Amino acid sequence: MKIKTLAVAALSVTLATPAFAGGRHHRGGAEFDYAKVVDVEPITKSVEHRTPRESCWTEQVRHDAPRQSSDSYTGTILGGVIGGAIGNAVGHKKRNKQVGTAVGAILGASIGHDISNRGSTSYSESYYTNERRCETTYDVEYVQETMGYWVTYKYQGREYRTRMDQYPGDRIRIRVTVEPA
Repeated sequence: MKIKTLAVAALSVTLATPAFAGGRHHRGGAEFDYAKVVDVEPITKSVEHRTPRESCWTEQVRHDAPRQSSDSYTGTILGGVIGGAIGNAVGHKKRNKQVGTAVGAILGASIGHDISNRGSTSYSESYYTNERRCETTYDVEYVQETMGYWVTYKYQGREYRTRMDQYPGDRIRIRVTVEPA
């Protein structure tokens, strides 16, 4: 009976040893425990946020349209007749009168043509329309975004520091490894 009691006691001590090991858990040869967090510093990054804003307004716009030129030959004909009459009056002899009439008619026709078309090329008709104009501008805001945390924790009287992606809370789970010196 004593042997049986001794065997049960030895087995109980063996199975209870992890419970007395300070709450450490064994998984795959490594031990896990919890350490107290003593300081947390956020790691931040400045990020630009651009918000588009469209501004629109109505604007009066001037448009110039050339006048329609008339297809009338009145200026050319009238200039030719007047030029021919002046050329004829200037000439003294019959031959000079013929040449003067021809030259006067040609010059008069050219001048009459230019005068009759002067109004259509130098002046234009203008009109105004209301047109909608828009412009996009951006409101820029810089925001501090948390990228992670520098965590200082204390385990068995010593302080350690690590980087974590999530906020750790009051304690963190750590892996404890023991190696011979």
